Amino acid sequence: MKPNNELITALYCRLSQEDAREGESLSIENQKKMLSEYAGRNGFRNCQYYVDDGFSGVNKNRPEYVRMLKDVEDGLVGTVIVKDQSRLGRDHLETDKLMEIVFPAYDVRFIAVTDGVDSANGFNEMSGIKNYFNDFYARDTSKKIRAVFKAKGERGERVGTSIPYGYMKNPDNTKQLIPDPIAAPVVRTIYELCADGKGTRAICRYLEEHEIESPGVYEFHTKGTKSKHPDLEHPYLWTQSTVRDMLSNRIYCGDTVNFQTYSKSNKLKKRIKNTPENILIFENTHEAIISRELFDLVQKHYEGRKRPDRQGDTDKYVGYIYCADCGSKMYLHRGKSIKPENNYYQCGGYQTKGGSYCSVHHIKAMELDAVVLAELKKITLLAREHPQQFYEMAMQNGEKEAQKLRKESEQKKSKLEKRNKELDNIIRCLYEDRVSGRLSPERYDSLAAGYEKEQSELKTELAELSDQLDTVSLQEKYVLDFIEKAKANIELKEVTPELLRAFISRIEVYEKPEKYSRTCGNTILIRYTFQTTHEPVPILKPSENKSFAQIAC
Repeated sequence: MKPNNELITALYCRLSQEDAREGESLSIENQKKMLSEYAGRNGFRNCQYYVDDGFSGVNKNRPEYVRMLKDVEDGLVGTVIVKDQSRLGRDHLETDKLMEIVFPAYDVRFIAVTDGVDSANGFNEMSGIKNYFNDFYARDTSKKIRAVFKAKGERGERVGTSIPYGYMKNPDNTKQLIPDPIAAPVVRTIYELCADGKGTRAICRYLEEHEIESPGVYEFHTKGTKSKHPDLEHPYLWTQSTVRDMLSNRIYCGDTVNFQTYSKSNKLKKRIKNTPENILIFENTHEAIISRELFDLVQKHYEGRKRPDRQGDTDKYVGYIYCADCGSKMYLHRGKSIKPENNYYQCGGYQTKGGSYCSVHHIKAMELDAVVLAELKKITLLAREHPQQFYEMAMQNGEKEAQKLRKESEQKKSKLEKRNKELDNIIRCLYEDRVSGRLSPERYDSLAAGYEKEQSELKTELAELSDQLDTVSLQEKYVLDFIEKAKANIELKEVTPELLRAFISRIEVYEKPEKYSRTCGNTILIRYTFQTTHEPVPILKPSENKSFAQIAC
């Protein structure tokens, strides 16, 4: 059968990461050379390459594959030539459909050189069997890769392939992440702005005004890749979704989070969010860009945020103010019809579940500002002018609780260390059985993975206990930091996000003794940043306002 040289002779080449491991024989260059020589020997002209480099055969959305099929449907292609059937695809249903239905429908001749397949001579049953075995190979390879990634993820190694904005690979150890000297400060700025009450829209506007390249454009200029679809015409345009994702990513405080998503099979590429119990978190696996305190503050602020105002700022008390009775967040109520002096906070539990769950807990924003500012002035004045007295008072409240926690933690730590040594011995014995042949490789991998996972969890728990054992020194650090901040903030004119972040960790508002009363004030409990694990002892002190403040110190 003579080729129709008026139409395109499509020379299709494909190479996946798994195929690349097979060696040079499957390289794109080798495929192109083979197909070109075959087309020349057999009189095929008007040849055009369609090349998908780095795409799996089960992926139906390969760019050049899709373009080739469109050209087929448009009647532009007369012949499709591939090295072998697996290059066309490894989904046997899809490949069978192309070979037996699509290509014949458009009078396209199909040739697989090394498989000896030419549709001009007709197909035999071996063509379908080869497609099935190609599919089986893809499933088997996917199963092995998943097992490897699962073992790596359970050991605490990163299983993600992309490098988050703000980090780069360590030149001396490609498995390790280190902060990018250019992008890391941008990440810190984003977290600082959010902690200071800026919404995602305001943060995006700030980044654009300061001409900071978006992650996609930055990656394109530094690595030359377009994987993040850079908008080169608008290099400083940041999207709110990008900022939101960064503000919730634990990697920036030094943690590795594995198995956040999963796919149901190797043919379904859609990623599905995993349940919390299946997500593994390993803390302090690499150098942090932001402190854990700042990250926790942003999460607290971000989870409870309300809609930003027209300037892009969110409510300054978001993440700080809670109902003292039910523990729900309290939300700011404001609007065009409400005068600024009448803006008020209300219990979120009451708003969503009604009066049977909690009471209204109504308190005006201006009233809350007055109480918080008055109490901040008092306690910062004490810390500034009588630092020794303040230090002794603050440390005394936490000492008894810290000693109790230390004793419990030391007992638990001793048990965990004993179990950790036992696991070391078990894994060593398993390895000896594997080497001697008493244990099969598959059985060894299965048993070792379970013990290594338990050991990894033990190490995480031991690290947490070590942090708890430093409670007393941590308490002292927070107290000293509070004193230093009090010395740096002498003029307190209004409550700002910066002041709240520096001095206050939580504000709890109680219901008025007389509901809906306009003369009876709320009781407010203020918890300061120098308080750690202990329960503060409230001291009732009347403020100059209608409300009362319980100073937890």
